[in-house]
Amino acid sequence: MNLRHILPVWFFYWCERTPVGSMIKQSKWSFAVIETVHIMALAVLLGSFLIVDLRLFGVGMRRQTVAEVASQFAPTSWVSFAVMVATGIPMYLSEAVRLSTSPPFFYKMVFLCLALLFHLTVHRRSTKSGSEAGTGLAKVAASLSLVCWLAVALAGRAIAYL
Repeated sequence: MNLRHILPVWFFYWCERTPVGSMIKQSKWSFAVIETVHIMALAVLLGSFLIVDLRLFGVGMRRQTVAEVASQFAPTSWVSFAVMVATGIPMYLSEAVRLSTSPPFFYKMVFLCLALLFHLTVHRRSTKSGSEAGTGLAKVAASLSLVCWLAVALAGRAIAYL
């Protein structure tokens, strides 16, 4: 499956012809710099989710409740996610035609949607005030959260090779 099954081909050519797409495509260093910032933001995002998910497992930071840990790391997570979006869009614009037929990119977008949906529903409910760490639901939520976000990262990494 790829994006050409969903969107018309002209859309991908239009993306690459935008001023941002053209500038990045013609520049020697801009894609590399943007990608570096994108990957660093992903690392921070995964790290903040890992800390919250470990707390859901009942591991570490036991002096704080799950809700306290989640609220402490929420700003870091959202800023990292915003940086990832702000860097991901220009990278996409510079390679839209190639990415339109890239299975790893398609799966990255699918996993990203699933991860966001999961994070905004089940994971958020598992980290609300009164939630207990180490319960069955908390462990399932933490496991699925880590699987979803790692799948986003791994699919993104695979884009360069397929």
